[in-house]
Parts: sequence; C-alpha cells; structure tokens
Amino acid sequence: QVQLVESGGGLVPAGGSLRLSCAASGRTFSDYAMGWFRQAPGKERERVATISWSGSATYYAESVKGRFTISRDNAKNTVYLQMNSLKPEDTAVYYCAARGYVTAQRMGVMSYDYWGQGTQVTVSS
Repeated sequence: QVQLVESGGGLVPAGGSLRLSCAASGRTFSDYAMGWFRQAPGKERERVATISWSGSATYYAESVKGRFTISRDNAKNTVYLQMNSLKPEDTAVYYCAARGYVTAQRMGVMSYDYWGQGTQVTVSS
C-alpha cells in the first residue's frame, strides 16, 4: 500500500500562484510514476500533469502548459505541482496519484493504483 497526502491548496486570486505537495509513504517512492489530477463540480476528473519514475519525462494537459510544473524529490518521497498564473477555471479539487510499472504498461492514462484524499484549490476572479 502507498499512502498519499496532499497539501498546499487554498484560495488565491486570479494570476496568483500555489504549490501543491504530495507526500508518499508505505513503499519505495521511486517505484511509482506520479500524477496530479483535478475534478471540478459537475465535471469529470481531468489529468493535469504526470511525471515518470525518475522525473525525466513529464506530461501536461494543454490547459496548464506553460503555467504548471510537476516535479518530484525521490529522497523526500514527495511530488510537487507548482501552479502559476492561476485562472478561475483552475478551481477544483486536486488529487495526487501513484501507479506502478504494471499499471503504467497495461492500463489507460487515467488508471492509477493509489490516490490521495484531495486538496481544494479555489481561484477567485
């Protein structure tokens, strides 16, 4: 089992910045690719950004490219999401997720083995 705990959410004005953190425990952190997802009320969960086991490969949704940066520190068992130039449409609950090699090879891009409880991000206009 992997436990994931997100932090860093909050209320920020449009144009502001937030840094989300996700602390992992339970198993070897570097064995898992990590992702950030978000879900706004009445909308489906959206994949925001992902990062590979070593951090060498990343993915960003078009809606956040150039504004968000995902990173990981395997020594600290933590993945981050730096969010700049926030917009009201970024308002959502943000979830951290982890997936192992087998899931990454066999399952779709939204399939992750472990999920955090989520942290609320609200961007005011």
